[in-house]
Parts: sequence; structure tokens; C-alpha cells
Amino acid sequence: MSAIPSPATDRPRIVENALLTADLGALRQNWRLLAKLSIGAECSAVIKADAYGLGLEPIMRSLLAEGCKTFFVATAAEGERARAVSDGAAIFVLDGLTPGSGSRIVAAGLIPVLNSMAEIMEWAPTGRDAALHIDTGMNRMGLAPAQAGVAAAAIRPCLVMSHFVASQAPEDPLNGRQIAALAAARAHFPDVPGSICNSSGVFLPQKPHLDLTRPGYALFGGNPTPHQTNPMRAVARLQARILATRDIAAGETVGYDATWTAARPSRLATVGVGYADGFPVGASSATGKPPAQALLAGVRCPAVGRVSMDFIVLDVTDAPPGAARRGEWIEILGDEICVDELAARAGTIGYEILTRLGPRYARKYIGA
Repeated sequence: MSAIPSPATDRPRIVENALLTADLGALRQNWRLLAKLSIGAECSAVIKADAYGLGLEPIMRSLLAEGCKTFFVATAAEGERARAVSDGAAIFVLDGLTPGSGSRIVAAGLIPVLNSMAEIMEWAPTGRDAALHIDTGMNRMGLAPAQAGVAAAAIRPCLVMSHFVASQAPEDPLNGRQIAALAAARAHFPDVPGSICNSSGVFLPQKPHLDLTRPGYALFGGNPTPHQTNPMRAVARLQARILATRDIAAGETVGYDATWTAARPSRLATVGVGYADGFPVGASSATGKPPAQALLAGVRCPAVGRVSMDFIVLDVTDAPPGAARRGEWIEILGDEICVDELAARAGTIGYEILTRLGPRYARKYIGA
């Protein structure tokens, strides 16, 4: 990725308090790796939730250029956006046939993932393609495996799929049970392609790639192999401008409810990102908990006090002299501080960090 822009040399054209950069070259490299690992299977892309917060349209166009032909979205509305990008891509709607969505799905040429017998009976008369979701353990959406025979008598899907519960834990025996349950259900649908692998599923030792893998989080730089080195490249970089600096004495406090007290004379920098922009309140400093950090001139600077709606305050005392100045850029997410690290410091998951990236950011796409 390129260096952080500085106000003096490489100012973004849109002057905002924060800049979200998506590296499309890294995205494409991640898809190529996942496609290579999807041995014998087609590699699709899950681009729901506005492509995990990074923008459905530019992300989809980039993946199409790389050779991806199949996409998964959550809703019919997302599917309509995806169809506007490509006439020829296969676009599956994971929410299935929600009430009143059938005409929109047909009009946009989308493929619903049917999750119940009621949906099957409503969709079957159309004679159009549909996927069938078998619930092998998530207990969220989909037919029970015991219903597979009844479903087979009513419809011939173009795909029979399920979803792993614990694929990020390769040793969990539930993975093997789910693989076996889907295999038994698929026996009712001879020669129909199957799919169960999400991002982490691609890396399971059983290699249950079947006919189609469905990575999402890993495409955007999230680690599909927790507790191991991340094999994916970071796609999202978030930078924020210093809006103000100040020096405080030991014993002074910062932020709402005075939750942080300076133990030494400290230099502070306030940046224009807050929970309204998707930066979690859980990343605030607290006793016994590591706070979020940001990079200034290569130095990690901790967040101090409580994250507020529009601001984070950082302790930049240890940054090089003169580095913290009004208008300078601080990196919140990037190659060093990844989404998984920020999520861990905020007590959440990287999926939430990405999908809550806010609309107030200026956005920039590189590496197309």
C-alpha cells in the first residue's frame, strides 16, 4: 500500500476528516489465493452488506475482472445493485424468498436461496433456478436434513448448500458432522452441485470444497485462520486527520466521565472519527484492558478516554517531536493494525468493524 498522505505532499482531493482506502489489487490477490485453494471447486464471492462496508459496485467490478462469476448477497435490494453491475453473473440471494420479494427477484434475474418448504412451494411454479439451504447445525435458516427428501420431490435446485458453524476452529468435531449431514442430504439431489465452505472452511483439513466455495471476510483481509498468521492481504486502510493537539499535566483527565487520567505529562491529538463512523465504543481505554491504537510516524499511539460520537483522543507523547500537528494523518487500520486487532481491542469481531465503516469517510480505490 502507498504511504499515508500528508497535508503537504499528497492531500486527498476530497478534504474530509477521515479517508477510507480500498486496495483493489489486494482484493484481487486474495480472491486468486482463495480460488487456488478451492481445489476442484469454483470460487465465488460474498459481497453482502455493501461488500463488507467497502462498496458493492467497485468491489464487484474488480472481482469480475479477476474472473469471479458467482456472487452472494443478503437481500433482493443488494441483488438489484449487483445485477446493475453485471448482466451475466450468477447472483444468489441468501435471505431467500422473503414475503413480497418474488417479483423483484424474477425481474432482476436473481437466484434465491430457499430456506423453507413454504419458500419452495411458492418458488417452484416459476420454474426458475434456486439454491436449497440445508441447516446442518447453525439453527438459523434452512431446511432440516430430514426434509431433504420432501424438498427433492418438489424442486430440483441448481445448488444445495449449507453453512459452517465453527470452521475457524479446525479441531471442532462439529465440522465433520456438518460435512456428513450435507452429504446425506445431497444424496436426494444426484448431480446437483454442493457448497458449504465459507472463508475459514476453505482452509479446513478435510478440504470440503465440493463444487463451490463462498468466501467473504477473507476477501477483504480478515484472517480466516485465527491464531495463525493471516494469509490474506489487508484491503481496507482507514486514516484520520488530527484536528487538534494539546499538552496536559499528570493527573488531568480526558473525555466523558473522566475515565482516563494521565499518569505523566502527556501530548494528546484529537482525530475526527467516532462511533458515528463505526469506530466502536468498546475500543475506549479502560482499566485492565488494552485500548485501540493508531499509527503516527510509525509509532503506535493508544486511544485514551472514551470514544465519542465524532472524536477519538490519542496519546501521542511517544511519537517523534513535531509529528503530531494539526492536519496530519494518523492510520487507524492498515497493514500493521488489521481489522482483527482492532476488533480484539474493542471486544468485537472484524466482521463488525468492516461492515460498520461509516458514510462520512472520503473513499478512495487504488490498485484497480
